[in-house]
Amino acid sequence: MCVKIHYTNNYFKMTRKEKITVKDKMQSDYTYVLSEPIGRNFDSDFRPDLSPQEILELGVFGGVYMRDCTDEFPKGWFKKAKLQKEGSYKHEGRLNFFGINASQPLSVWREKGWIHKDDPRGWFQWYCRYYMGRRHEDDKRQIRRWKQIRRHAGQVRKNCMPKDLHCRKKQRQALLHWAYDSRLI
Repeated sequence: MCVKIHYTNNYFKMTRKEKITVKDKMQSDYTYVLSEPIGRNFDSDFRPDLSPQEILELGVFGGVYMRDCTDEFPKGWFKKAKLQKEGSYKHEGRLNFFGINASQPLSVWREKGWIHKDDPRGWFQWYCRYYMGRRHEDDKRQIRRWKQIRRHAGQVRKNCMPKDLHCRKKQRQALLHWAYDSRLI
């Protein structure tokens, strides 16, 4: 279980800074600082279509992602999230918006070097923390990765009729994982 601890109320240029300490199945005593307001002051190259809450409510990652660390993030993010019951670790494509599994195993992400040690669950964990206001040494790399995913949106546009949600469902689902609203393509 993640533990959210507010240590300080320091003010710097009228911005409240909070320390978050995480203790869960994948991290032990990891601490980070929220230095920006939630959902604001993003890098100018990073304009996601969907918030973490919207992504979780649509259904992503087969319903197994981040269930053990809901305390780290706002409770509202998880009220309508499509998640597996605790104890189940099998990705269920039916819980994804497009009803299909579009995820690679975490082991593949590790092999390819896509995982930063501070975000052991990958890009979406990085995005959730970035959205909350953490700024990190890995931000530029993650934003570059996010921009590269845009090519999938181009393939959907090229090969599908507008808003045909049955066309290229796996690519559309993967785009949702990356905060692109593929329902609009």
